[in-house]
Amino acid sequence: MNGSAGHSGPHWRRVLAALANRDARTAYAQIVLSEDVLADAKEQRPHRAIDVLLDAGLVERTGNSTLHASETIFHNLLSQQPKRQPKTGVDRFLRLGRIDRYPASAADRRELLAWIVSEAIQPGEDLTERQVNERLLSYTDDVVLLRRYLVDFGLLERTASGSSYSRPVSEP
Repeated sequence: MNGSAGHSGPHWRRVLAALANRDARTAYAQIVLSEDVLADAKEQRPHRAIDVLLDAGLVERTGNSTLHASETIFHNLLSQQPKRQPKTGVDRFLRLGRIDRYPASAADRRELLAWIVSEAIQPGEDLTERQVNERLLSYTDDVVLLRRYLVDFGLLERTASGSSYSRPVSEP
């Protein structure tokens, strides 16, 4: 596989750059379809396109100097990607620090909600509904649903008039 000096194996940026180049993309399609790319190559552009494809590792030269599409390039690129580590705890339900989905199990839902309330509201704070909503907006766009869950799970108390919210003195 051809590559620039200092590069080991294919790199996704070089592959995408090659495929973003119209001439290189056309030449690559012709090679994949086993067509003669240089049949009518009277100008320099097809030769430059071939060089781009060779450098990216998308095509290879065989012993008799014919070109063929690399059969391993995409597999090699994908194998370079780090394996995702499974998320644990409340992170399973968050994406970029915001609620991606609510857990189905009550225990997991309580864990998520307890984490949110501990992050958003300090013990002893009395907040208006608006203040609670502003803080919960960091975790979801549906603050009404989240606020209701927090109250239903006993993690947030609302005064009878509904004018203020606070964390219970002893959380259940």
